[in-house]
Amino acid sequence: MRYKGFVRDCPNGMLTEAGFQKIYKQFFPQGDPSDFASFVFKVFDENKDGAIEFHEFIRALSITSRGNLDEKLHWAFKLYDLDNDGFITRDEMLSIVGSIYKMVGSTVKLPEEENTPEKRVDRIFRMMDKMRKMWKLGTVMQKVWRGEWWQSTNAFLFLQNNDAQLTLEEFKEGAKADPSIVHALSLYEGLSS
Repeated sequence: MRYKGFVRDCPNGMLTEAGFQKIYKQFFPQGDPSDFASFVFKVFDENKDGAIEFHEFIRALSITSRGNLDEKLHWAFKLYDLDNDGFITRDEMLSIVGSIYKMVGSTVKLPEEENTPEKRVDRIFRMMDKMRKMWKLGTVMQKVWRGEWWQSTNAFLFLQNNDAQLTLEEFKEGAKADPSIVHALSLYEGLSS
């Protein structure tokens, strides 16, 4: 959807959530994209006025299709962080992943270990928690190497942290280790044609 298409479909220059859902339905007719489209709409609508203006639309498409990896991951983090508190909880990720499964319907055959949103989210959190522990262990080992072993006690306690929430940095590190986590970004590229 380019400028002419945007103006044709949104003559007042504003794309409503219902209009955005209609666009997603064109790209995913076999499933129900309404929930996922609503989540994406909230991220596209930067000024939170209930409509996407053309500049917001283009900026989001630019990041998701042409942005560097860190920009894409930051954007994806905003999508998953539904309450905007700076953390992605298991429930938030389950909402997004569930909406993606609902959107693609039965068109994608998934392996047994990921055939439900719950299994997929559990795998992501296990993997990201493991990455967090490895990163913290590296930090601890650096302190021990430099003779700052007494400062590493808190880090060792943190290694046991299964807090079921991810910070932006944890999300980025985990997604870089498993790019399928942010694969959903490719779902937006079809909107720019």
